[in-house]
Amino acid sequence: MLFPTVDFGIFLCLVFLGHWLLNPRPLPWKLFMIGASYVFYAWWDWHFVWLLAGVSAIAQFGALAVQRQREPGPRRAVTIAAVAATLAPLAYFKYYGFFAVNMTNAFARLGIHAGPPLIQVILPVGVSFFSFMAVAYVMDVSRGDTQPAGWIDTFLYLSFFPHLVAGPIVRPNELIPQLQVRRDPRHVDVAGAAWLILGGLFKKVVISSFLASAIVDPVFGDPARHSALEALFAMVGYAVVIYADFSGYTDIAIGVAKLLGFRFPQNFDRPYSARSLRDFWRRWHMTLSRWLRDYLYIPLGGSRKGKVRTYVNIMITMLLGGLWHGAAWTFVFWGAYHGAGQVIGLYRRNRHAAKGLPEPNETPALIWGQRLATFGLVCVGWVFFRADSLATAFALLGRLVTGWRSPSPLVTPLVLGAIALMLALQYAPRDPAERIMRRVAALQPVAMGAVFALALFLIATLGPQGVAPFIYFQF
Repeated sequence: MLFPTVDFGIFLCLVFLGHWLLNPRPLPWKLFMIGASYVFYAWWDWHFVWLLAGVSAIAQFGALAVQRQREPGPRRAVTIAAVAATLAPLAYFKYYGFFAVNMTNAFARLGIHAGPPLIQVILPVGVSFFSFMAVAYVMDVSRGDTQPAGWIDTFLYLSFFPHLVAGPIVRPNELIPQLQVRRDPRHVDVAGAAWLILGGLFKKVVISSFLASAIVDPVFGDPARHSALEALFAMVGYAVVIYADFSGYTDIAIGVAKLLGFRFPQNFDRPYSARSLRDFWRRWHMTLSRWLRDYLYIPLGGSRKGKVRTYVNIMITMLLGGLWHGAAWTFVFWGAYHGAGQVIGLYRRNRHAAKGLPEPNETPALIWGQRLATFGLVCVGWVFFRADSLATAFALLGRLVTGWRSPSPLVTPLVLGAIALMLALQYAPRDPAERIMRRVAALQPVAMGAVFALALFLIATLGPQGVAPFIYFQF
């Protein structure tokens, strides 16, 4: 079920009503929310409801098995087995086809006509997100950071519909304790929730959809037919598209959770104002970045085993982070690209510290130079993320060199304005928006509803007919 649809609007109204009516009765409320979340997931394809239930059951069995182990050795072995079992469905649905095709091609190059059977596997929506949350649950129990929850709480934690199909990746200790307390409808931040939902809809329906159809999709579809200027603005435009799309989804998810009395962690913090690739990953998809750090990078040894091992751990983490986004060599390359960038940045910082050199003065020229350089590096990386093949990615980058004599009809004032608006918002002060939100929150309910209805009407008017699924649904 897509957020910016009439279906979801009706669904949310019904769930909102049932949620607050059943709020005083914990068990009926939990069962109702699980049922509603499974309906939400089944709206896409009911056949995969069993997958969500299966991953939830595996995670709960694994957490209980880990909890029963008192000795470090058996506890570690059971944890590894439980994590492997939790990730097995993700590995099959997302990576089997990629593995089978590449194994068959590798054998063919050796003259061997053999390989795993080629099976057309449909990737279930959201499997990467709820699988990672399940792994976090098992590992947090193993580390003693949380206690195993009850079966009902575990199923609700993993299926809670606002985060279900595209995050944010909510940790057990960020959501499960909230399931145990009664929510107070008098303290629901309706204005803040509506602000997030409308802002997310604007980014997705208006900005992302427009730029994708106006310049990004045509240029990435056939780079050779387009000019260098169109290639340049398609590259920058895609940086805006994926940010508006994914942060828009996250804003809606956080806003919907807020309407129901829940708090979700922040997932974006002005990533295009970053001054290094390391800083970028502290601001982009922050819940995934923290997951990769805490459940992959640190268990690999982090920075505790020397400089060379640290560089290796960074590369492994970013390679697997790229592969998490999709089973394709473009995502592997994208992960390697960001890993190499972070390794080079860390190597330079280590060399700088080893020589005892002072930190450079924080001048405006230095700050903006770092921001522009980082944004440029990120945009180049997004080319490989968006392209359907490495050949397409290099073809588009090649047009930046060879296509300067071609006309650029796709670079219109509206395209430039949409890109400029979203990039400018990365640096805009936060106070004006917060003041506007406080004033709206102070309105009477009827007036507040009228303001939100007008905003929704404008978004629907400015947006295209029919809205494509969010980009991160495919991950």
